[in-house]
Amino acid sequence: MPDIIHLLPDSIANQIAAGEVIQRPASVVKELIENSLDAGATHITLRVKDAGRTFIQVIDDGKGMSPTDLRMAFERHATSKIKCADDLFTLTTMGFRGEALPSVAAISQVEVKSRRKEDELGSLLLISGSKVEKQEMASAAVGTSITVKNIFYNVPARRKFLKSNETERRNIFTEFERIVLVNPEVEFTLIENEVETLHLPIAGLRQRIVQIEGKNANQQLIEIDEETSLGKIYGYVTRPEFARKGKANQFFFVNNRYIRHPYFHKAVATAFEPLISASEKPGYYIYFQVGPETIDVNIHPTKTEVKFENEQSLWQILMVTVKESLGKFNAIPSIDFDRDDAPEIPLYNSAGHTASMPRVNIDPSYNPFHSHRPEMPSASGPAFNWEQLYRGFEKEKDPAPGTEGDASATLFRPAGSNRNVPETELFPEHYQYKQKYILTSVKSGLMIIDQHRAHVRILFDKYLEQIRNRKGISQRVLFPEVMDLSASEAAALPSVVDDLEALGFELSNLGGNSFAIQAVPSEIDNAAPAALIRSMIGKRMETGSDVRSEIQESIALSLAGLTAIPHGSTLTADEMLLIVSQLFASHSPTYTPDGQTVISVIPEAEIEKRMQ
Repeated sequence: MPDIIHLLPDSIANQIAAGEVIQRPASVVKELIENSLDAGATHITLRVKDAGRTFIQVIDDGKGMSPTDLRMAFERHATSKIKCADDLFTLTTMGFRGEALPSVAAISQVEVKSRRKEDELGSLLLISGSKVEKQEMASAAVGTSITVKNIFYNVPARRKFLKSNETERRNIFTEFERIVLVNPEVEFTLIENEVETLHLPIAGLRQRIVQIEGKNANQQLIEIDEETSLGKIYGYVTRPEFARKGKANQFFFVNNRYIRHPYFHKAVATAFEPLISASEKPGYYIYFQVGPETIDVNIHPTKTEVKFENEQSLWQILMVTVKESLGKFNAIPSIDFDRDDAPEIPLYNSAGHTASMPRVNIDPSYNPFHSHRPEMPSASGPAFNWEQLYRGFEKEKDPAPGTEGDASATLFRPAGSNRNVPETELFPEHYQYKQKYILTSVKSGLMIIDQHRAHVRILFDKYLEQIRNRKGISQRVLFPEVMDLSASEAAALPSVVDDLEALGFELSNLGGNSFAIQAVPSEIDNAAPAALIRSMIGKRMETGSDVRSEIQESIALSLAGLTAIPHGSTLTADEMLLIVSQLFASHSPTYTPDGQTVISVIPEAEIEKRMQ
């Protein structure tokens, strides 16, 4: 029987490794830019076409590579970052595994030009599917230029699972954003389809955040800065009033590396807990500088998960630091003793003065059961003759008991009897409980309807129909509101702009990720249109759905949730009747589109049982 275990060819092994490291075009962007940063680049240009499917190019002015290093860089596990196992625990660079470039070359066509400062000529290397096609001397600028074409061209199964261009473009923006936020000392340029989308000159950390998130971000930031024996924590959190219910900008960086850390996120959420509602999310840009020997970054192929040696202590420091900064910048409400209208507090004088008992003036002759009581003398003049107010009413007599004018007869009149007052005012069909629920009697018992969720269900059906039939009614605004979007939000806007226009929104592009809102749907009343649009874009970024119907449903649900009658609103009998009638006209009145319960019925038997 022949042996069945054999070594895989390098090309297949590289494709398997690529499955871990390279998941989409954004993964290529991340790995290439990180290599440029490790090379000491001060200016990095990223060029993409077709959301990275057909063309990705990263150009830097770093130290470049020799012809030998250029060829070795595409061998598996070839790296300049580590020489022994102990180096894994003192890492200060971004890439170190030696898998990025071989993985990229295994699933694409790669062209590299590189030159060191001391060399007159650079080197050109062409690789296709892990196979070296050409290497020769060539004219090149100082630094490195890597071009990746036709990603997954030789792995059609992987290429088939790439998302739409808008989704892949947004993922590239996300990776680009994470890198530029932690490297403000580097100049970045992003060019899409031969059009410059972003240019970020060298700036401070706060200015870099503003460059990415828009001009309005500057007034939202609160600085945090704390240095202890365990490390340094610095960065910015957003003010509580700018917390979002949808997707918020939340970033953790450790030693200039982006990480995900739910445990530290809980520390920030705890500091914000008394200031925002449970459904809102604070934004933050928090940076850790700790000893490289106290963290382990070698636990995930993409290096976005990190283990900390002093995790619990850092949690406490982070929570206290954020809370202290919120208080220092008056984000936490405090008592102001310097107000001009504050009550004057008398000084206490202990020089033999005693407080006197307060006295109350009473009228001993007052008897509430006397129809005519003596007139009390007035200090300001003669007593007022109250009988003048009732002159002319003597002829009106009290109605006899049981007659038409008797209030008790009206209150207890049978429902079928004739009366001038409408029946709904005396026996309302619906009753509002605590400005939150609508109660109504049904044949099987007592029905409870959540007024907000019911209105969400009604508005969702309405908005979805408007989007699909493009029947939204626009209302022009007198003063267009300017909306500044972040780079990632601007990248997601094209995927929803058609549906926003179908609802009745009208936007005009002002350039630089700024948009003017020219018209809004007539149904949103006084709601802030910019906040509505940003929330819907955030919802679209969170769901990441590519099917148009799912996008439309997401937009309709987001707008319905933002414009529906909130809990705490008092409803009239007619408004409750209208909500109930429209709710039961829906094809699914029991649940909201996202699965929340709208209607609950307490059976009559249960009510009878409770009354026994």
